[in-house]
Amino acid sequence: MSECKRLAITAGEPAGIGPDLIIQMAQQPQQDQLIVVADPSLLTDRAAHLGLPLTLIPFDPEQPATPNALSHLTVAPVTLGAPARVGQLDPRNAHYVLDTLSVAAKGCLNSLFDAMVTAPVHKGVINDAGIPFSGHTEFLEALTHTNKVVMMLATEGLRVALVTTHLPLREVADSISSDLLNEVIDVLHYDLVHTFGISNPHIIVAGLNPHAGEDGHMGREEIDTISPVLNNWREKGLNLTGPLPADTLFTPKYLETCDAVLAMYHDQGLPVLKYKGFGNAVNITLGMPIIRTSVDHGTAIDLAGTGKANPGSLEVAIRYAGDMARNRIKTT
Repeated sequence: MSECKRLAITAGEPAGIGPDLIIQMAQQPQQDQLIVVADPSLLTDRAAHLGLPLTLIPFDPEQPATPNALSHLTVAPVTLGAPARVGQLDPRNAHYVLDTLSVAAKGCLNSLFDAMVTAPVHKGVINDAGIPFSGHTEFLEALTHTNKVVMMLATEGLRVALVTTHLPLREVADSISSDLLNEVIDVLHYDLVHTFGISNPHIIVAGLNPHAGEDGHMGREEIDTISPVLNNWREKGLNLTGPLPADTLFTPKYLETCDAVLAMYHDQGLPVLKYKGFGNAVNITLGMPIIRTSVDHGTAIDLAGTGKANPGSLEVAIRYAGDMARNRIKTT
């Protein structure tokens, strides 16, 4: 049997579906130990609301990692700022949400946990509490003192990393510089080797413009920026293909031999991935000294407490986190 890993799971927005999904996952057999970073009362109350059995076990770092028994969860407690009510956002719990992230991330940095998995948070209510917060990725990037992180989503048979993420489309072209491309390719290749265990990853790179610029007739970014960067990395031994037209890149001809696609912007790569695997995809933050995966959806406040939330994405995020922890090559 593969080595059991300790995975810290943050329950996310307490009024949303994060607690529901975690309790649903507790009803399934697990390969790894799931350690939920949350208020125990939140979990017991939500389990009662859902009518699901749940037994909580306090986390003891002195005990060896063992898979959770059915309907059991290990808990690293963090106290709510206010009682959590299903479907009702409360800014008083904003600090609680961020505290759960800090506990999980610091535990990973200190090797207490092998990886962290995040349930969705609600950015708006955190900002309503007077706390500037743009998302998990930026928060963890600052907490771990990481110079450059890369967003990658994955589902069965496809991984897509992004050069730019949440930018207005009119700003994308000006943002794609040689320096940025070099940073992203460096992080992506490193983690494919050291965290996914792929010895010589094949990365396919999309062009920015239609038809990858068509020899400069539809834009010169491919000629002036993207191709020179790719050629320099090829000279260093990286297995890169591109820049290719994005409209024909996502076909079996290319994807059969591909370990990851590098898209230039958010809506170039992610619609394809989400069409292929929405609800069964995982969001992965590359470049950090810790492993972090996340669900590919939001808090779904309207589904909280109904029992109708689909745990598929959390299931995939947990599986990826455990596999990445087993594959990670330790470096000094």
